[in-house]
Amino acid sequence: MVNDSDEPATRPKRADARRNQQTLLDAAAEVFVASGVEAPVRDIAAKAGVGVGTIYRHFPTRAELVIAVYRHQVDACAEAGPSLLASSATPYAALGQWIDLFVDFLATKHGLAAALRSDAQFETLHSYFIDRLVPVCTQLLDAASQAGQIRSDVEAYELMRGVGNLCIGADNDRRYDARRLVGLLIAGLRRPD
Repeated sequence: MVNDSDEPATRPKRADARRNQQTLLDAAAEVFVASGVEAPVRDIAAKAGVGVGTIYRHFPTRAELVIAVYRHQVDACAEAGPSLLASSATPYAALGQWIDLFVDFLATKHGLAAALRSDAQFETLHSYFIDRLVPVCTQLLDAASQAGQIRSDVEAYELMRGVGNLCIGADNDRRYDARRLVGLLIAGLRRPD
């Protein structure tokens, strides 16, 4: 028989565990961007302000951590789209801000994807990426197009592929400014006045 007094004591732990997990995922993403996916777990723990054991309790293997970071970042990018559309001055501004977030995500994704290429879950994660982000990009493009701010013949998938391709070169050449090139691409979507 379950004691009613036991139930409230377990709920805060679960809420704390969820908060810890989100903090860990955010910290891991930052560390992965700065140092790559092979960064020491102690660096992630230090960034998150937790012990190394806490990371291993949530993510027993590096592969599980990498997969969780990937999914967490996809979700954050997907959830940002509608919020930006609601809070930005124009749909075009929302699209530009979302593309900036997408570029940040891609900086992490390339390292994560490389680490997961040999993992059987890579295809599942790629499908998750497409299923979550293409509809958000479509929503932003449609809103900007309907407002008369951009061309109407741009498909979300092709725009995302274009942005992704522009981001690939940034890893190997410090003179290569992917964000600037992506900005030019997005500016090229504008309708002439």
